[in-house]
Amino acid sequence: MATLDPGQYSAELVTELVIAIVREWPGVSVSGHRYGGVELRVDRREIGHVHPGGIVDLPFPVRLRRALVSAGKAEAHHTLPHTGWVSMRLRTEHDVPGVVELFRLNYDRLRGLSARPGILPIIGTPTMLGDRVADDLPA
Repeated sequence: MATLDPGQYSAELVTELVIAIVREWPGVSVSGHRYGGVELRVDRREIGHVHPGGIVDLPFPVRLRRALVSAGKAEAHHTLPHTGWVSMRLRTEHDVPGVVELFRLNYDRLRGLSARPGILPIIGTPTMLGDRVADDLPA
């Protein structure tokens, strides 16, 4: 992967970079998203999608979403804040590692792989229970 010089890339190019990284993982397919942008899937399940303008949305179980938001790794979804969905904004090249890390966390979770050790101390063990489902506890 090419190195990124600070301030060299626009939000659009940074978005394309994230998509290029994730699409290289085994089993990942890329298609248009129903609300615009690009959707990334593995084993017919959505890993996440990127809207025009650099908003990235990823579906997680509600408990995992809470942990990610509490740890500052993501924000509650911009329109569905009480579900398992999280959002992040891709503004600069500095946002790429965090966004790719969340895509990888979801990819590993959906493929049934062990979560990467670097994120486990913050979020605990991921689970597939409660995928995309709101619950009655406050966020």
